[in-house]
Amino acid sequence: MPNAWDAEQIVSAPLAKTLIETQFPELAPAKISLLGYGFDNTVYQVNDRFVFRFPRRELAVGLLKTENQLLPSLASQLPLSIAEPIFFGKPNAAYPWPFTGYHYVQGNPPARLTEEERTQSASILARFLRTLHHYPYLKAQELGVPFDELNRLDMMKRKPALEKYVKQMKERNLYSNQGVLEDYVNDIQEIHYQEKHVLVHGDLHIKNMIVNQTNMVSGIIDWGDVHIGHPAVDLAIAYSFLPPKGRARFFKEYGEVDEETHRLAKWKAVFTTVVLGAHSYDQGDKQTLAAALESLNLIFQE
Repeated sequence: MPNAWDAEQIVSAPLAKTLIETQFPELAPAKISLLGYGFDNTVYQVNDRFVFRFPRRELAVGLLKTENQLLPSLASQLPLSIAEPIFFGKPNAAYPWPFTGYHYVQGNPPARLTEEERTQSASILARFLRTLHHYPYLKAQELGVPFDELNRLDMMKRKPALEKYVKQMKERNLYSNQGVLEDYVNDIQEIHYQEKHVLVHGDLHIKNMIVNQTNMVSGIIDWGDVHIGHPAVDLAIAYSFLPPKGRARFFKEYGEVDEETHRLAKWKAVFTTVVLGAHSYDQGDKQTLAAALESLNLIFQE
C-alpha cells in the first residue's frame, strides 16, 4: 500500500540549482544544500539566506499558492517568525509546477529538549496561536484560504490509518509505551463537535517549528496546510510538545477551551505524531523519529 508522502516528482539538487539560477539570476551562482523531504515538498537552502520549496505531489501546488497569497499579509502580525515568500518560480519544460523561495528562518527544528526547555516556550506558543486564531477568517478567505476540505478532525475516517501505523510501530518494536498507545486507539470514540471558523496553521508539529540557540521556539514554517477550521487542529501542539506544567501555562495564556476541544486536540496530537513517526522511519530520519516518540510520551502525561 502506498504511503501518503510518496512523491510524484523529486527535484534533485542540480535541477534545483538550474531552475533557481535560470529564473532568478540575481542568486547565481547558487549554493544549494538539501534541508529535507516533507510530505509535500523537497526543500533546499540557497546561499545560506533563502529556502526554496519544490512540490513533490500535484496536491501541494494549490497549497503553495495559498501560502503565497496569505503569508505576506500575516508575517508582520505574528509574535514568531514565519517564512515569508519572496521568489515565485514558474513551471517550465524541466519541472511542471510552480515553486517558491522564502527568507530563511534562522534556527533548527527542536530535537531532544528537556521538559524545562519545552515549558519556556509555552507562553510564546500560546500568544502565537491566540493571534493566529483571531486573524479575521473572512479576510483569509478573500486571500484564497480554504475551509477544512480534508475534515482533519474526522476521527472515524482516520482511525484505520492510525491503526495501520500503530501496528507497524509494534512490529518494528519502536515505542516503549506501546500498550498505552494501543489502549488509547482502541478506545477512540467519535466526538461530535461544533464547527468553528478560525485561521489555523493546520500542520503544527516538531518538524514545522524552529528553535533558537537557547531552545526557545522562535519560528513556524511550512504553511501548506493552512485553512479555516477548528482551533483544536493547532492546539494539538500543547499536547505533543509541552509537558503538563507547560500545557497549563499555555492555556492560561491562550485562554481556556472547552473539554470537547481538549479531547479533539489530544486525538489530533496522537494522529499527527504517529504519522510523523512512520514518515521519519520510512525516510531513515532517526532524530525526528526519536523526537516523535518523545512527543507521544508527553501526550499521555497527565
